[in-house]
Amino acid sequence: MSMPDTSTETLALYVMGLLDPEERAALDAQLRHSPALRDDLALVTGDLAAFALTADMHSPAAQMRTRLLKRVARERKPAASRQRVQSEAAPESFTGYPAQPATFAKRSERYDEPSRSSRRPEPEDDERRNGFAAAMPFAGWALAAGLAFAAFYQYNARIDAESKMHAMSNEVAQVQTDSAQARAVLESLTDPSAQVVTLTRDSSTPAAPNGKAMYMPDKGILTFCASNLEPLQPYKTYELWLIPADGRDPIPAGMFKPDAHGNAAVLLPELPKGVPAKAFGVTIEDAGGAQTPTMPIILAGA
Repeated sequence: MSMPDTSTETLALYVMGLLDPEERAALDAQLRHSPALRDDLALVTGDLAAFALTADMHSPAAQMRTRLLKRVARERKPAASRQRVQSEAAPESFTGYPAQPATFAKRSERYDEPSRSSRRPEPEDDERRNGFAAAMPFAGWALAAGLAFAAFYQYNARIDAESKMHAMSNEVAQVQTDSAQARAVLESLTDPSAQVVTLTRDSSTPAAPNGKAMYMPDKGILTFCASNLEPLQPYKTYELWLIPADGRDPIPAGMFKPDAHGNAAVLLPELPKGVPAKAFGVTIEDAGGAQTPTMPIILAGA
């Protein structure tokens, strides 16, 4: 039986599935008994795989595949015929295979010894295989890191957007509150039904302290402005009182301190609705205010 052709071209055709069934069967038998041939096949397979990764994938035309097979068959027929003739003329060796011609002696010796595995791939082949093997794990880690970075970026973008939306909601709520307070103050100043009370001190001096309260009992809206107030000690404060018309205890209506010019104001204190006022008064209290007026009342008006 003749030895199959084990050239690099034949191994490439074997990997691509382009060998005839008889040639493929003969090469399969040789691969089972030759570790060195299997190493060569692995190198060829790796080279073809690397080349496939760098080339665009296109299905070959049927006519092209036919022409390739015919050309391979034409080029291999003369070599196969010469090998068959030389094999028939040579005596059989002790292993049962025909003796090989001198031109193929080195190759047949290499593949006729199944136990011989000292053959090593070329340095550049080892370097190429090691490079692919080393790069594959890092490619997976790089892909995972890229996905993690993208997820982290999207998460941060979402958190930032939610924070901005929350801040905008707070700003809108504050604007709405300020707008409602402004409308209430304007209404207290312009509503004809509002009670207008002027608070003064019993003094003939022209710069005597005074104040004016505008109160809407049905809505519980009160605004108070004062001027010419005397400065206070740091631990003291002025406090405004609403004195109900039905004889109940005075109701605290807000604390205030004058500025450097003696001016002060109380806007929209929390008051119960529907409490008609008999009078208003201002006292001096300790810092933090009081629940009952501390005499004397320095400003009063009814």
